[in-house]
Parts: sequence; C-alpha cells; structure tokens
Amino acid sequence: MDEWLLGAFWRKWVKSTFLVGGVFLGVLAAALAQASGSLVLATTTSTQDSGLLEALLPPFEKQNGIKITVLAVGSGQALELGRRGDADVLMVHSPQQEAAFIREGHGLARRSFMYNDFLVVGPKEDPAGIRGLRSVVEAFRALARAEAQFVSRGDESGTHVKEREIWRKAGGGPKGAWYLEGGTGMAATLRLANEKGGYTLSDRATFLVWKKRLALESMVEGDAILRNLYSVIVVSPRRHHGVNHRMASRFADYLFSPSAGKIIGEFGKKKYGQPLFRLLPEEKRAPVRR
Repeated sequence: MDEWLLGAFWRKWVKSTFLVGGVFLGVLAAALAQASGSLVLATTTSTQDSGLLEALLPPFEKQNGIKITVLAVGSGQALELGRRGDADVLMVHSPQQEAAFIREGHGLARRSFMYNDFLVVGPKEDPAGIRGLRSVVEAFRALARAEAQFVSRGDESGTHVKEREIWRKAGGGPKGAWYLEGGTGMAATLRLANEKGGYTLSDRATFLVWKKRLALESMVEGDAILRNLYSVIVVSPRRHHGVNHRMASRFADYLFSPSAGKIIGEFGKKKYGQPLFRLLPEEKRAPVRR
C-alpha cells in the first residue's frame, strides 16, 4: 500500500477509535487508582507535551504521599472520561465544553487558573501569504482561498474546538484535499504539518517546545480570539461515587497555591525566553458553576 495512503488510513482509524481507546484506558486507570489510592488526572495534551506536568505534579505527590495517574488526551476526551467517572479531576482548555459538563452535573465547578494563546503556524515560504495578519479570521479565509495545506487536530480537543470556531467566523467549514484531519495530539499534529509543509493551529507552549525540531514559523498571533484559558474541574462525587473527591479537591486547591503559581509562572522562562503559561489574575479566578 502507498505510504501516504497507509498513513491516512492509520490516522482515520486512530480518530475513529480514539474515544473507545481513551475510555478503556480511563476505566483501567480509574480501577488501578481506586486499588492503589492514587489520583486520576485527565488533562489536555499541551500540559504534558510542554513538560509542565513534570514540574507541577511531583511537589504535590511528595507532599500528599500519593501518585497521580495522568491521562493526557484532548479536552473533549478528558471531559468524556469525567462524564464516565473514570477520572477524579480534569485540567482542560475548552470553555464551552466545560460549561456543558458543569450544567450536566458531572463537575462541581470550573476554576480557571492559567492561560496562554494559540498561534497559526506554517512553512516559512508562506504560500497563503498570511504572515503578520492581525485577524486570524482573515488568515483562515486566505488559507481557504489559496487551498493551502492545513492540518487539523480533528480530535474534539480544545484546540480543535477553537479552530472550528474560527472557521465558522471565516465563513464555513473547509473542504477539499488541502484540509487534513490528523486525529492526533498537538505535538503529533505539528509534526504532520511540518511533514506536509502545511499550516496548523497550535497552542504556544507546545509549539515553543517543538520549534527547533520543526521548519514551521509563527504566522498569526495576538488576536483576542486566540486566547487559551485553562481550568481545573473536580468531578462530582454526587454523580460519580467512586471518585477520589478529597484528593481531587486538594489538588485543585494546590493549583491556586503560591508554590504551584511560582512553578507555572516561571516554567519555560530560562529555556524559551518567556513563560509557556501565565497565571490568571486573582480577580478572574472565581469558580464558575455553569
């Protein structure tokens, strides 16, 4: 079979089966966590791909004598694990999906604690001519007119949801061979866009971590619509009786502590010249129960 066709088939298979696989892993992880007394954290891939979790979790684990089992998936998949009671706490970045999760009674509240932003990245040749545009909506329109290769995560993640929002504002969903849905996490999507010489939407943290290994450059950034807000949600023990509510609540509180804030605020500064995530101002951290 042609290598490209085989790769396309593989990505389609991964996309179509990812939910089942993610749920299976969540069930297994939850069962193991209940047996061992650990905490199951379902989180977006950017917190893991960026390396933030490696810095953020060990102090909490040491202080509480507990092991955190991490399920790094798209935000949509993380929320689905929460709906099934297969995670104790969620760290996600898809506000509309999070609000629905709370309304359905699966989570106690949504507490936003940090943010970064999304970027449109692409090959330095920039065949669509979008470099430096101030409006990401205009950039997406230009991509569609040029039918420039675009790689979408296509995985119901927070990044994918944001991408679809931008396409709607740009006039509708993209169609054609130039638009490829990878069904993969952010790092894998960046690698695929790099392989195809195409564009993609990325969170800043993951792009900066991978930048030296890619021939992609930032093309469009700074538009208000590209803000990327991260929240923590404790799964409701009233709805899901088997969750480790006590430790999940303690972990959520930890994310708002000075020690965690220092880790988040300084993460990436030395290596990348800027923090990969920024703390949300205190006045904007109130829990949202809707």
